[in-house]
Amino acid sequence: MAKKPSVTIRDVAKKAGVSVATVSRVLNKSALVTAETRARIEALAGKLHYVPNASARGLSTRRNDIIGLLLPAVNGDFFSEVIRGADATAQKYGFHFLISSHHNELAEIQSGLQAMTGRVDGLILMSPNQDAHLLRKSILPRGLPVVLLNCPPEGEPIDALTVDNTAGATAIVRHLIDHGHRRIAILTGRPENVDARERLAGYRIAVRAGSCEHSQDLELEGNFDESSGYEAVRTLLCLKPRPTAFFVSNDAMAVGALSALRDAGINVPDDIAIAGFDDTPVARYLTPPLTTVHVPISELGTLAMQRLINHLRTGKRLNKEHGVLPVETVIRQSCGCH
Repeated sequence: MAKKPSVTIRDVAKKAGVSVATVSRVLNKSALVTAETRARIEALAGKLHYVPNASARGLSTRRNDIIGLLLPAVNGDFFSEVIRGADATAQKYGFHFLISSHHNELAEIQSGLQAMTGRVDGLILMSPNQDAHLLRKSILPRGLPVVLLNCPPEGEPIDALTVDNTAGATAIVRHLIDHGHRRIAILTGRPENVDARERLAGYRIAVRAGSCEHSQDLELEGNFDESSGYEAVRTLLCLKPRPTAFFVSNDAMAVGALSALRDAGINVPDDIAIAGFDDTPVARYLTPPLTTVHVPISELGTLAMQRLINHLRTGKRLNKEHGVLPVETVIRQSCGCH
């Protein structure tokens, strides 16, 4: 049985009574087509079961409609939320994206970039452990639009989105101080991580302004994962006198911290108050529900994707802007205020 010939763009144009160029503009989401014409051609293309040839389309437009998303990891609530925001926005505008992880190593970032070069039209890169100047000068592909996430540009001419870590940490530690705590410990991330450094800075601002006890013993380093939160709390519980409150620099470590306190027979918040940072989806379902700093995590992915897609669709240059997303304190039971 002879195979039925596939429908071509010329077939769609002929049936619609328009030029091939007009059909191409509709398929490429161009703004140079009226809404009525767009609707008519899209309906006709669907009726004819027309499937665009992705390779030919890429050659004609010099675009693949694919965005690269390079993250430190792809597991965990934080990164899942970034991906969720990016995915919803990409789907909205008919784009796709490739995801890779680099585990914060510069060589792995470079390897991920090499794998994506020629396949993506733009790149979203989250690399809080790396210097923006080094990234731009040494490994970022020239001519490829890039938006950095949680990697402050520090004067570099590059688009970036970060969250207000210092203000968020200062506010939540002040909240603990306002409720009578004067011996507050912090579980930090690695010092090379900019989020960890900024949250530690916010903690120090608050405890000094509140005339609280402050010593290196109250600052314990973790790795932004559950196990390091568990181990850090076991160490902090050995301090004499014991801290009355813990500020944990991300919710993943707070999960481990709560588990360690529960295993030690310590009641939260009656014996020790605890607060986290990020407001990942799990935070409200912990026992007790976690007081934390709300970060618009999915919005990071959404805004970064929007910036790149707007650039690709309109041809307007990226503004090389550094956007700082505001955060807010979310009060739940773990701090003893409910």
